[in-house]
Amino acid sequence: QVHLVEAGGGSVQAGDSLTLSCEDPGNLLNYAMAWFRQDPGKEREVVAAISWKGDDSYYSDAVKGRFTISKDNAKNTMSIQMNDLKPEDTAVYYCAAKRGTIWGFYIRSSDYDYWGQGIQVTVSS
Repeated sequence: QVHLVEAGGGSVQAGDSLTLSCEDPGNLLNYAMAWFRQDPGKEREVVAAISWKGDDSYYSDAVKGRFTISKDNAKNTMSIQMNDLKPEDTAVYYCAAKRGTIWGFYIRSSDYDYWGQGIQVTVSS
């Protein structure tokens, strides 16, 4: 059973940086993973996704060039470095894991089998 735990959220000013991490006490070796975010009243949207090996990744247009996703299979962790944060990045961020993947990344929330509890990121102007 996968139990994902996010950390690193908080309140920052526009232009600041934050790093979110997602950990599991078990083994995330064969799991493709992703970060999603959701504002109240809006649908959950993909922010970035990464293959199980960490060698292939996807970024939404909203964060491309500012965010960097990474995966460390030896440490069972996934992270996202968020630079130049904007007020529109304010949301609850969720990490997600898809079991049994062979290659590539996945960008639909329905693709994922396991979810973290979510962590708040608030960016003030």
